Amino acid sequence: MTHDVPQLDQTTVDAKVAEALSEDAPTGDVTVDNIIPADLNATATLVAREPGVMAGEQLFDAAFRLTDPRIAIDVVIRDGMPFAAGDGIATVTGPARGILTAERVGLNFVQRLSGIATLTHRYVEAVAGTGAVILDTRKTTPTLRTFERHAVLCGGGTNHRFSLSHGFMAKDNHLAVLAAGGKDLSVELQRVKSELAAGIPFEVEVDRLDQIDAVLAGGADIVMLDNFSLDDLARAVAHIGRRARTEASGGVNLDTVRAIAETGVDTISVGALTHSAPALDLGLDIVLAPEG
Repeated sequence: MTHDVPQLDQTTVDAKVAEALSEDAPTGDVTVDNIIPADLNATATLVAREPGVMAGEQLFDAAFRLTDPRIAIDVVIRDGMPFAAGDGIATVTGPARGILTAERVGLNFVQRLSGIATLTHRYVEAVAGTGAVILDTRKTTPTLRTFERHAVLCGGGTNHRFSLSHGFMAKDNHLAVLAAGGKDLSVELQRVKSELAAGIPFEVEVDRLDQIDAVLAGGADIVMLDNFSLDDLARAVAHIGRRARTEASGGVNLDTVRAIAETGVDTISVGALTHSAPALDLGLDIVLAPEG
C-alpha cells in the first residue's frame, strides 16, 4: 500500500516547525550547549517500534534543517508508505548538538501524524470493497489542521470541507435556530442554495427519517445521516436513492464501520481519525560518527 500524497506547502511547514522549535528551546538548549562538544557529529536513525503508515516527513526534515542547516536527512519510507516494527524510516546526519536539540520536535510531529495515518488506514481497510469513502472532520488540533488532514490522506482517507469557509453544512443547531425563528426549512435551504457561489458543497444534517424529504426539497446535495441505527441508515439510503449523496456520522468506530458501510452510504465521517489517534511509537537511535 502506497498513496501518492501531495506535498505540503513548505512555507507553511517551516513556519509551524519554527514555532515549535522556539517553544521547545526559546533561549537555546541548556543541556546540549553545556555538555555536547560543538565539533562532534552524529548519525541518528528514525526507527519504528511498531508497524504503521508514514506521515510527516516534511515536518521531521524541517525540525533538523531549521535547527542546523548542516544536518542532512535521508527519508527512506515516504509519506503514505507502510512500515513494520524495526524498520528504519529515515537517517539524520550532522552536528550532534543540532540533532539532539531538534529530536523531540521532529519526533512529536512524525509520531502524531503517523498515528493519524495509521488509524485512518485501519478504517479504510475495514470498509474495503463496500464503495464507502472514509472522511475526516473538523475535530482537529487547533492550528495543526493542515498537517493532520495531510496525515489522513497518507492513510488513504479523504478530506471533508477544510473549514467553515469551504462549504455549506447546516447541522442540528443551525436547524434548531431556524425552527425557533419560525422559518420553513425547505424554503430557507432553497434560498441559500440559489445565492451560493457555484461549486460550493451543500450539505444538511438530519437525525430522523422524517426530516429527509424537507431537506431533499431544499436542494441538499449531501444528506448527513447522524446517529442513525443500521436499519434506519439502510432505509434512508434507499429512500434518498441518487437524489443526493449520503454521509453517515456518529457512533463510528472500528467495530461498527464495516456494518455502516454495508448499508450503502457513500461516505462515513470519522472524528476519531484526528481527535483520538494515538501517537505512533517511533524512536530516534543516535550513534556517534567515526570522526567529530
